[in-house]
Formats: sequence, structure tokens, C-alpha cells
Amino acid sequence: MPAPAAMRGGDGGGGVKGARRPAGRAALAGRRRRAAVMLLALAYAAAMLVVFLGGRSGVGGAGEVVAPAPAGSVYRSHLVFDRLLPEMRASASRPHPLMAPHYKKSGKRWVPCISKRLTRSELPPSNGFLVIEANGGLNQQRISICDAVAVASLLNATLVTPAFHLNSVWRDSSKFGDIFDEDHFIRSLRKYIRVVKELPEDVFVTFDHNISSIPNMRTKAFSSEGYYLEKVLPKLLELGAVRIAPFSNRLAHSVPPNIQALRCFANYEALRFSEPIRMLGTNMVDRMIKRSSLTGGKYVSVHLRFEEDMLAFSCCIYDGGWRESIEMENARERSWRGKFHRPGRVINPEANRRNGKCPLTPLEVGMMLQGMGFDNTTSIYVASGKIYNAEKYMTPLRQLFPLLQTKDTLASPEELAQFKGHSSRLAALDYTVSLHSEVFVTTQGSNFPHFLMGHRRYQYEGNAKTIKPDKRKLVALFDNPSIRWDRFKRHMQDIHRHSEMKGFGVRKPNGSIYTLPMPDCMCQQSEP
Repeated sequence: MPAPAAMRGGDGGGGVKGARRPAGRAALAGRRRRAAVMLLALAYAAAMLVVFLGGRSGVGGAGEVVAPAPAGSVYRSHLVFDRLLPEMRASASRPHPLMAPHYKKSGKRWVPCISKRLTRSELPPSNGFLVIEANGGLNQQRISICDAVAVASLLNATLVTPAFHLNSVWRDSSKFGDIFDEDHFIRSLRKYIRVVKELPEDVFVTFDHNISSIPNMRTKAFSSEGYYLEKVLPKLLELGAVRIAPFSNRLAHSVPPNIQALRCFANYEALRFSEPIRMLGTNMVDRMIKRSSLTGGKYVSVHLRFEEDMLAFSCCIYDGGWRESIEMENARERSWRGKFHRPGRVINPEANRRNGKCPLTPLEVGMMLQGMGFDNTTSIYVASGKIYNAEKYMTPLRQLFPLLQTKDTLASPEELAQFKGHSSRLAALDYTVSLHSEVFVTTQGSNFPHFLMGHRRYQYEGNAKTIKPDKRKLVALFDNPSIRWDRFKRHMQDIHRHSEMKGFGVRKPNGSIYTLPMPDCMCQQSEP
């Protein structure tokens, strides 16, 4: 690595030499830090190699017989892919799964009925202002916003449109109005709660024009209605404003029906994306439908969680060798400094994979969909952030599905320019295209699929074609390089049928309305 300019050749004078010493020490310290990270990564990779080699059947040290690793412990999907590729290319399925009808329970259908649950009356004088800070990515922010509407109603408070926390992983500086239509949000809710864009000047001056001066009510996750009325309301009445930061998942799932209905209304009616996102999103949906002419305008959307930060956090091992190990270790240190090396922290990639906690690779998603009957005429939209080592990992998926599209292929660089560097706005485009797909495939648990599954249920009479595979079963199949195509396909079709039958679901007391909007946001009607 070339030395920095301040450390390269000079005139040799004493003064200059002395001036270089601090820079030299800083550079040396930097090299030591990098070397330490490199050594940690190498040690980690070496340990995993020992686990991998030790997990194979055979003879260990001193003649000891080593038991084979349990099925699904090691990533061998690329070996299965290479073996089955000729048969996958030759396979055809009729009828096409995209053309099959939705699985429905006979006799009943679910329809939105939020308006019947909401009580409208003249709003009493406000008790003060509620200031919240939404943290996380797009859909975690969405949870915070809807819950804040509900809490504002509980407290009879005026809600200040939420501020968004600049997260070290998401790194998105977008404001509320950049992602959501702020005027529509305020206007839609005016009959139920008061919403303002910012604190009035007379209130702001009370806190020295500093939001941080407003007392922060550090509320526990999933706090009850009683907590807000007993702990937060008195402070609100005393000070005229309270702040809750962070505010993700700070309200219990079960609340009174009218408050639950307001949550539903906020999510499905009051919150809509900003005009630039809506316009481009609509155009992308239209383009996706036009490019899906071979399947009657129907397409599959896949939420692919194979970004570098996701892989690093999962602590799973794939087939990238030393380079992958070093890059993952660097990513962990960059975003979660020291978290994965705390005393007592145990990292077990084999157990993570067996337990279905590893993000599916694009290759694995491709094999799964092929086995389920989706052939190379299927149009697929991949919703994701920046795929790790995309040139390597996306190639097999494109081999199987040449009609695959992403944001970058469906929209022009000029159209995407205003969204670049803003992960939540880009995620909103993915959300829009996925919402209108015939089938949605979720590959890793997160707020994006949970919200999207709920929204699709709301939009499609309580049910939507969703593929949510049992990854514990999948990894065992992917760990068998000798598996026959007919057996693999049979297992995939069983997973597909199970997903279809699980499409319906009614929220349980500890469940989220954002995933299961029935019965809080929807009502059953008899079929005509």
C-alpha cells in the first residue's frame, strides 16, 4: 500500500522530520488496527474451517472416528445446483403456478371495514404535543408512525410528524415528507387526531428551541395502554410536550378496538408514499406487467435479503472462502463495533444454518422456485438492497429466470437518480412493485415481508399468494449433492402447497395487525 504523502520522501530537515512523527504514529496505529481485524478474521475463518473439516465423517486425530455433520450444517447448495442445472433447464410445468387461482376458504371473504370501527366526534382540547423519533428502516419507521398515531389518540395529544433516526446501518437522511405524503397524512387523520409538521414557536421557545430539551420518556417495548395513561399522560399535562425516542414497537399489540382501528387507518389509508415514489412506482408496476405477457401480466416478487450487512449480522458461512470471512468480519466491526467479540458471545454458523437462520442465496431461491414449477418464462422482480458479491451470486438466478428484473433494470438511471443514497426511498419502490405482484416470496424474517404480507392480505380479500418456505427443511435438501431432481421437486411443491394454505390467518392476542389485519381491520362477508 503506498504511503500517505506526508510520510514519503522530503528534504530530510529536522523540523520536517519532527512534524512527521504524529502522522507516522497515527498511520502505525491504523496499520495495527487493520492487522488486528485481519487476524481476527483469519482466526475466525480458520476456526470455521476446522469445524467444516471436523464435521465430515472419517478419521480424526489419533485415529478418532469423527461423526458426520448433521444435515443442513454446511453450505453445499452450489454443488446441488451444478448437478441439477441440466434437468432444471429441461423441465417444464403446466399449468403454470402463476395462473392457478388463490387458495380460499369456502363461503367467506374478508373485506376492509376500518370505517365501521372508528368513532368520530369533535376533538377535545389537546393535552399537549407528542414528539417521537422513528428508528430503523422503512417498515420499522412505518410501525413507529402508526403506533404514534394510536398513542396520540390515547393521550389526546397533538402528534408532531415523526423525525427519523439516522441509523448506522441504513444511513438514510430522508425526512418524513421525502418518503410519505405528509399533507395527505395530516389531512386524512384530522377527524381523529391533530397532527402538525413542527412544534409551534411558543412551545418550542419553552424548550430553548432544542428538541433534546423535551423530557424523553424512555418507554419499554410493547407498553400497554395503562402505562401511557398512568406514566406518560401526567408528564404531558405538566410540561405540554413529551418525547419518546426511540419509538419502535413501543405500543402493545392488543389495545382497545377503536385504537386498533386507528392503527389500521393510519397504515392503510393515511400513510401513502410521496408523489415522486408513487409516480415511479406506478410506472415500474406497469412495466413489470407488460414484460410478463407470457404469464398473462402476472409476475413473482422476491424479497432477497443477501446484502453484506445482513450476511455479516447472521454470522453464516457460504462459499466465498477467506475473502468472504475477512469482508464479513470488517462489516461486523464497521456497523456493530465489538458486539460479536464480547466475552461469552458464541458464534455457531453450523447451528445457524440448521435452524434456518441463514439468508437464502439467490441460487437457493432459484432452485426452490424451479422446483415449485416456475419455469424460465416466469417474470421475477427482485426486491433488495445491494446484493453481496452480486456478479457471482446473482448469475445462477438469472440463468434460471432470464426475465428477472430489479429496480436498476426496470427504471432508468435518470429516474433513480433522486433516490440513490436513500435506502428507505429505494425500499419504497420495491414495496410498491412487490405489493402488486401475483406471488410474493419472502426469504428472511424482517419488517419488510411482515408489512407486505399484511398489506397484500388487506388488498386481496384476506389472502394473497405468499411463499414463506420452511428453511430448516430447505437446508437439509440443499445439503445433499446426490439428490435426484424428481425428489427435490416433490419437496418444493409440498412447501408451495403448505404456503398457499397458510395464506389465511387471523391475528392472535400477541400478534401484529401489520402482518395479520384480520379481524381488526377487516370483516368477513358471505360469498355472493
